[in-house]
Parts: sequence; structure tokens; C-alpha cells
Amino acid sequence: MDTLALPTIVATLLAGALAVAGIHAYSSGRAQRRALIDRLSQTGRAGTEGRRRRFTGVDRRLRRTGIGRRIELKLAATGLDLTPGEFLVSMAAVVAGLWLLASSVLAPFFGPLAGLVGVWGANAFLTWQRNRRIEAFIAQLPELSRVLANATRAGLALRTALDMAAEELDAPAGDELAKVAAQLAVGHSIDDALNELADRLPSRELVVLVTTLVLSNRAGGAVVSSLQNLTRTLEERKETRREVRTQLSQVNVTAYTVPAIGLAAMLLIDTIEPGALDRVTGSFAGQVAVVVSLTLYVLGFVAIRRISRIDV
Repeated sequence: MDTLALPTIVATLLAGALAVAGIHAYSSGRAQRRALIDRLSQTGRAGTEGRRRRFTGVDRRLRRTGIGRRIELKLAATGLDLTPGEFLVSMAAVVAGLWLLASSVLAPFFGPLAGLVGVWGANAFLTWQRNRRIEAFIAQLPELSRVLANATRAGLALRTALDMAAEELDAPAGDELAKVAAQLAVGHSIDDALNELADRLPSRELVVLVTTLVLSNRAGGAVVSSLQNLTRTLEERKETRREVRTQLSQVNVTAYTVPAIGLAAMLLIDTIEPGALDRVTGSFAGQVAVVVSLTLYVLGFVAIRRISRIDV
């Protein structure tokens, strides 16, 4: 027994030393991670890190797939504080709720159709939120161009002008320019950072501004006069877009009213004659008729939206 005492003591001391070293390394790593998050938060790259993320396992697996990467890119363009995993779980919950609601209120046949509508609605919501953010960014482009022109006239470099614009402008322009400034701070070139901004928020106005800045940065030239002319042009395009949107508001309302009338008609029929939708969808001919009518409503909605889409 005495021969085992010394090796036991040595093993215990070694295990204790390794445990202390492990705890020290773990705490040091957490401190470094927190310092990195704080540093990135000051540059606008990690402003949402403070919120505790849910469904991290789902999010980690989803990011490895092509669908997950597409969802991540679309969420980045919308500015929503959501991860792909949180969005997928939320969409699944909404789809399940619509499925159960349609099955109980209308008929069991409408459950899968309501689920498909839920999936389409989630994608449409992201597209709407992205377009809304792009429109808000376009509305700020004249002010952005004016700030860059004033900063350049004062003799500041383009990097400094972008930092100044990120501080002075409100969201979404301020947030997006903060991302550009953070990329420049870690070594990205101005061309890559601005082109990534144009890819994230695609619009003709932003492409023109990015092209002007990139060419001026590469070849030099009268960047101040170019930005001043661009500011006037963007102001005129802003007014034109507002007029076109006002003229087409009635058409856009009609596009959403037509499907709403069809849904209201089904609810009215089922209210007047309880169980009518169950009897209609109980036969194959009735199911085909319902699918054809819903398809016609969808085609009408798409046709009206296409007619009212005017690029300015």
C-alpha cells in the first residue's frame, strides 16, 4: 500500500494542476470573447449579441444547408434580429397554427392549403421587410450623398467620410454604413465593402452611388462635383418614386382585396349553411373545383401585382 501512496499523490496533484489550468483557460477565453463582442458592438457588427439566442441546435444545423444560407442572407438584408433557426421554428409554429385553424374553422381539406399559404406568407414577409428596408435606405441616399460630398470637400478621406456618415445618419443607412466601416477596419478594401453593400441592398440608386465612389477611389477625379450632381439626381428620383407609388396605391389595394373577397365568401357560405365546405370537399370533383378556384385567385393576384410593378 505504501508503494501506491506516492503515485497517487502525484496523480492527484497533476489532476488538480490540470483542472486549475483548464478553469483558467476557460475563464480567459470567455473574457476574450466578451471583449471581442464589446469591440465589435462599438463598430456596429455585433449589436444583437446581447440577446440570448434560442434554438441554437436547429440554427447550427440549418446554416450548413443551402436553404439555411439563403435564409441567412435574406434575414441580413431585412435587418431583423432573428437567426435562421429562430425564423424556421417560428415559421413552423405559424404553419401548424394555420393548418389547425383552417381544418377546424373551414374543413380538413383546407389544412394543407393553409400550411402552404403560411410558408408562402413567411417568405413574402421577408421579401416585404427587405423591400421596405431598401426603400428606407433609398430615401436616405440623397442625404448620404450630401454628407459624403461635404466630408470630401473638407479634405477628408473616403474611409473617414463613410465613418462620419455612419455616425450621423439614422437606420437603416447608419447601420449599413457601420457594417461597411467595420469591414474597412478589419482590412477589407473599399471596393469589396461597398460592392457587398450593393449586393445586400440591391437598387439602381445605390449601384450608381457605389459605382461613383469606387471609380473615384480608383482613378481619382472630381468626386465632390460628382456627388453634388448625384445628390440632385437622387432627390428628383425620390420625388418621382413617391408620385408613382401614390398613383399605384389603388391598384395594390385591389390586388389584396380580390383574394380577401374569396376567403370571406367561403366563410359566409359555411356560416349560412354549416358543414357546406365539408360536403363540397368530401368529393374529388369538389376538391378539384376548390383547387381551381384558389389557383385562379392566385393568378389574379399575381397578374395585378405584375401590372402595377413599374421600375423607376
